[in-house]
Amino acid sequence: MRNILNQSWSSLLRHRTRSMLTMLGIMWGLVSVVILLAYGEGIGSSVLAATLGLGNSVVHVWGGQTSMQAGGERAGQRVRLKYEDVEAIRESVPMMKAISAETDNDLGYKFNDHMVSVMTKAVEFPYGPMRRLDIAEGRYFDPSDISEARNVVIFGPDAALKVFSGLPPVGQFVTVQGHSFQVIGVLQRKIQDSSNNCSDNNCAFIPYTVMQSLADQRDPDMIVFQPSDPLLHEKVVQAFRAAMAARHHFDSRDEKALGIWDSADDMKEVQQFNMALEALLGLIGTLTLAVGGVGVMNIMLVSVTERTREIGLRKALGARPRHLLMQFLSESLALTFAGGAAGMLVALALTRIIPPMPLYSEEFKTLNHEGDIILRASGMVMLVSFFVLTFIGVLSGLWPALKAAKMDPIEALRYE
Repeated sequence: MRNILNQSWSSLLRHRTRSMLTMLGIMWGLVSVVILLAYGEGIGSSVLAATLGLGNSVVHVWGGQTSMQAGGERAGQRVRLKYEDVEAIRESVPMMKAISAETDNDLGYKFNDHMVSVMTKAVEFPYGPMRRLDIAEGRYFDPSDISEARNVVIFGPDAALKVFSGLPPVGQFVTVQGHSFQVIGVLQRKIQDSSNNCSDNNCAFIPYTVMQSLADQRDPDMIVFQPSDPLLHEKVVQAFRAAMAARHHFDSRDEKALGIWDSADDMKEVQQFNMALEALLGLIGTLTLAVGGVGVMNIMLVSVTERTREIGLRKALGARPRHLLMQFLSESLALTFAGGAAGMLVALALTRIIPPMPLYSEEFKTLNHEGDIILRASGMVMLVSFFVLTFIGVLSGLWPALKAAKMDPIEALRYE
């Protein structure tokens, strides 16, 4: 085996230019696989993170109109949410991690002589964690802020900039419909692909109990909840629908009675899109790698033809077919692995050199390229590429090696 490997390496060195060009094809194919899959993974992770900006496994529900008869009620009845629904669901569906009422109103905020209109969400205490309202400055609501109906407000970063024009917001007081509100916090900027009436960066948040008196609105526009376990997601949604159907006298199978926006469905769609994209990019890269394998096969066929007399002489001196088979296979694998090793090094270098490609950072004004496409070479992709490369190397060298092994020594010696 050592002699076979030495002979194979010597043969490749005798044709340096041809060998280098063949390895270049293999290297380019491997670089294509790694870069394309890294690009696909970068897009997928950024889009998924933007989708989850709304919240992980969060369900938004609003009232609809019945389309089926139920409980003596004819179809076409409006379903209007009540605040008592939130309290009843909280007690009757124990599989929920959190539930909150929500209202959306466009309110005017006056600071000094400056008046700005900001979409305002009135929410309860559990709302923040399930909607990923992370605080950059100040604090989030306390339970006592809700229970005591305190006039406090939290701004998204863009809303705070509009109202205060760059001044530090936390601790300031603003006037809303003649009532003084203290700013207790500013949200951390986040990427949010779904707006929910407005992006959290552009919204203001106040206690739900305050909105009940401020706008004389007791019942919610929407109910937001989160299951205790993602595996129980569908069961919780069904239990919620059944409980609401019992309270509002509609058929639980009536999908039009309630409007439901389920972030888990959005996440599944994004994941399916990511898988399809990565499969497509992986196929393109693999085909590019296969083209390099065709180059190896072509070079090995030329080598067999050039060395026909040598093959005849070896067989006449006692070389067996397996010896010739191993020699040409080893030359093919040497070309493939040398090109593959160079390709891996180039791919790793390119993933570090290529800068992040803009996707969400310009729209959401994020720092440190958050939300952009960042190329990262995957160890799993490298491993799979190695096995694909081995397969291509064996396949590319097999036909020329079999051709050499089956040559008749007499005919080979006569070849000119």
